[in-house]
Amino acid sequence: MALSEFELIDRFFNREVFQRGQGVILGIGDDCALLNLRHGEQLAVSMDTMVSGVHFPVDADAEDIGYRLLASNLSDLAAMGAEPVWFTLAMTLPEVKEHWLEGFVSGLSILAQEHHLALVGGDTTKGPLTLTVQVHGRIPLGQALRRDGALAGDKIYVSGTLGDAAAGLPLALSPPELTTDYQRYLLSRFYRPSPRVEHGRLLRPYASAAVDISDGLLADLGHICKRSHMGAELDLDLLPMSEALLASGDRAYVESLALSGGEDFELCFTVNPADEEQMLRELERLHVPLTCIGTITHRTGIRLLRNNAEVEGPERLGFRHF
Repeated sequence: MALSEFELIDRFFNREVFQRGQGVILGIGDDCALLNLRHGEQLAVSMDTMVSGVHFPVDADAEDIGYRLLASNLSDLAAMGAEPVWFTLAMTLPEVKEHWLEGFVSGLSILAQEHHLALVGGDTTKGPLTLTVQVHGRIPLGQALRRDGALAGDKIYVSGTLGDAAAGLPLALSPPELTTDYQRYLLSRFYRPSPRVEHGRLLRPYASAAVDISDGLLADLGHICKRSHMGAELDLDLLPMSEALLASGDRAYVESLALSGGEDFELCFTVNPADEEQMLRELERLHVPLTCIGTITHRTGIRLLRNNAEVEGPERLGFRHF
């Protein structure tokens, strides 16, 4: 006999690993969750939906789906400098497959445990596989990182490397036999991104603006420029790209992925040159490369430079949902 909605919740999601968040007065099991913020804090809330066949292949591993779903949401909190505390989960399932649910919960629990996230509610229903997570984070009053604070002369930085997830997407959609370490690395970067939560927290005193790279560098940096009423100049020779990405195609191809591929879930942020040295010292202990790739300008729009000369960018700026 198939599990009922309440049996499903109790068996798979009412687990100790999902009950460890701070400030939970009442979590799963009632009509609403009751949650407490500490004095002097603000609440940051973000929500993402993933649809089978759109955001992940229909035959993707359940654990990878669970991990990627929560990672993408945590990346939004990282971009605001928020500390994760709670999340809710809504699932539309074509049918109840207990083995699939065990894998999915395993993927969720990896990041929930790492970031001390409590699962405090959600919903389940029947239909095409669709998964939605809403995350909640806390930020000291007035310290949230936003998109609207960049100023002319600020340096533009990114964390990690760019384009890896986009290069991993074809491997996920039409999985070949993975014969090289590079292929395995790119596929892991697609399914198992690393949300830069600690980076966001440490950037609060330094970053003038920040965004996570979900739709592609050009598109997401464009959000900062638009909200800040500024422009940007990027040096293409400074784009941080992994050895695995560089080995996957010619320079034009890998540059296009780094600029507009998306779903790396790295951070792009701006910093005043006066704060640059201290910021780099503070974040050095996280052992994730930070790369200065350009400068914020008064002139609106994003200009791409190579050898100090402007060049054309890719036709597609980033992922479009419609």
